Amino acid sequence: MTGDEGLAEAERVELTVGAVAPGGHCVARVAGQVVFVRHALPGERVVAEITEVHRGFVRADAVTVLTAAPERVEPPCPYAKPGRCGGCDLQHVSPEAQLTWKAGVIREQLTRLGGLTDGELDALGIQVEALPGGSLGWRSRVRYTVDGAGRAGLLKHRSYEVVPIDRCRIAHPAIQQLPLLGPVRWPDADAVESVASTGGDVTVTAVADGTVRPVSGPERVHEEAVGRRWALPPSAFWQVHPAAADTLVNAVLAQLDPQPGETAWDLYGGAGLFAAALAERVGVTGRVTLVEAAGAGVAAARQNLRDLPQVGIVSGRVAPVLERGRRVAPVDLVVLDPPRSGAGARAVRAVAAAGARAVAYVACDPAAFARDVRGFTELGWRLAALRGFDLFPMTQHVELVGLLLPPASPRQRPSDA
Repeated sequence: MTGDEGLAEAERVELTVGAVAPGGHCVARVAGQVVFVRHALPGERVVAEITEVHRGFVRADAVTVLTAAPERVEPPCPYAKPGRCGGCDLQHVSPEAQLTWKAGVIREQLTRLGGLTDGELDALGIQVEALPGGSLGWRSRVRYTVDGAGRAGLLKHRSYEVVPIDRCRIAHPAIQQLPLLGPVRWPDADAVESVASTGGDVTVTAVADGTVRPVSGPERVHEEAVGRRWALPPSAFWQVHPAAADTLVNAVLAQLDPQPGETAWDLYGGAGLFAAALAERVGVTGRVTLVEAAGAGVAAARQNLRDLPQVGIVSGRVAPVLERGRRVAPVDLVVLDPPRSGAGARAVRAVAAAGARAVAYVACDPAAFARDVRGFTELGWRLAALRGFDLFPMTQHVELVGLLLPPASPRQRPSDA
């Protein structure tokens, strides 16, 4: 298979690597054709092997480094290399440079998709902050895919091919110690999922044809965050970095500065992490409405927030619930924490029309965040503050917390940023 300029899959080319791009890539050019290169760093001279050919661009892996960047390090995992596990994108990059890499991606997405100017981006002072605990051993939820021989492993980049491994270096130590890999076989499973909670629980479940079967550990795991203990099924959503929940809540509260008696919405609220923190701030004279579509999240929220009478829980998709308007009261503050695909135009319009004094947008994908920021700015809102957090070290993923203010709002106070 060849591309517009004759490049073919498995062909090797020598090139100079350019700027970072989303997805763990850097951008390069060969004979005028765009090449998205993994396992490389800006400024390096590498030999790259073409892995995919598309109309207008190709993908490649840097297989030989001819001139290395100062930020290059030896990957701590032997599987984080071309043609092997695709779970970690940046193990060849020093921890400090990973933060700079991700800040660059955020800025590029807000420019290209969000429509922000260089001046607006400079005013935000975009940085990505590291979390405590280091770059390895942080991932508290790991899903291994099972191959045709019954071996559990991780997938190659952009592939369904399973790479058998001895252990995952970014997995929580309790998960690394579980007998799930190597000679162990899973003949009746499509995947094996493991959880090591902040409350000390360790569980393993097997998945086959969409059915989840408990293997070991309790039926419910306990997480500790915002001064509370949470109980939820192992399959329910929870942040995978042990420090993530408190980090994100603290950032949201600093930006919104909730006051006693105010009303707040926690949209895409899951088990109620932000709702609980907001409820403590607005008090019994205030009101918090959590909106969540997933049944497991609604059930977990109702169980875990039952001691907070100022919290109401609405089961449903965010945009239709807000558009109906009958199930949510007028609002002062909004926490918007959508899935990776973003909130979307309908939800953005509904939130913007609600009259809130401030919105804290929690995002796990810079591109989706940038698109929604453009939606808010086209309605007269502005992105007044932004913080990035490295919740996923060694990978290309990054978490954002942005403060959006309505048209008539004054400049944010220093404490809001």
